[in-house]
Amino acid sequence: MVSNLAKENLQNWIVSWGKRHSSEISDFKETVYLIKKSPLTMVGLAVILILIIMAIFAPYIAPYDPVAMHLDNRLAPPSKAHLLGTDELGRDILSRIIYGAGVALKIVLIVLAIDLPLGILLGLAAGYFGGWIDEIIMRIADIFMAFPRLILAMAIGTALGPSLRNTMIAIALTMWPVYARLARGETLSIKERTFIEAERALGTSNFRILVFNILPICVSTLIVRATLDMGNIIRIAAGMSFLGLGAQPPTPDWGLMVSTGRNFLINQWWVPTFPGFAILLAVFGFNLLGDGIRDISDPYLRRGRQ
Repeated sequence: MVSNLAKENLQNWIVSWGKRHSSEISDFKETVYLIKKSPLTMVGLAVILILIIMAIFAPYIAPYDPVAMHLDNRLAPPSKAHLLGTDELGRDILSRIIYGAGVALKIVLIVLAIDLPLGILLGLAAGYFGGWIDEIIMRIADIFMAFPRLILAMAIGTALGPSLRNTMIAIALTMWPVYARLARGETLSIKERTFIEAERALGTSNFRILVFNILPICVSTLIVRATLDMGNIIRIAAGMSFLGLGAQPPTPDWGLMVSTGRNFLINQWWVPTFPGFAILLAVFGFNLLGDGIRDISDPYLRRGRQ
């Protein structure tokens, strides 16, 4: 009797689990299908995958040491030995671009690792509790958003000192208000819904409501925004390195490579051109992928594509 009851309960649990997750699986398959149907999204995804492969397998892909100097072979044009030529210190440009992909992705990941949790925490608190908490957080966010992002990042980077770490901190400090405002807006609309009122009536704590009811709904919107911002992070970091506020020699950073190679643009065009093209391609790929994810996540555009 007990054994039959246990088997019946197990079967019911399996059926309920299957129904609950079948919709998630179907949504995932539908998303993959829509991505495949968007050529531009596939191009952006391919570019990002190439960057990731370059970053992970750089020691095995790069033909030369990115910081090894060979002054007897400086400013060599593209050839079989050096496919993209060498720079003013005889370093292989292709190897430095490959290693630079790891630097660029490192900046993106660390900046988002700082901004997303900080923006979510402040945005949820501002939207849910309101009052003076909302006023303080949003007025501070308005101060940061009152300045152009690149100018503010340059000012913070100058105050902290030129280094790759300070560049990431400077960019992160300029971008958190965007995520805080998005999280606040989502929280303001969600906290008035019926199921949140029901949770409060049952005596659920504010912490559990924020973490288990509001946060999961906000995350998808913030992830879409983060994908769109990845290209901007690379662009700002490259701009700061170009001005001498970011990565310092001999780090194989794309912006730094363009900065040091701009003096040779006329006669040795390959020195700044190929790193600049790498920046262009990375930003282009992230923008295409972000636009595609945004379109797919939009229910109206999603139905239109179907």
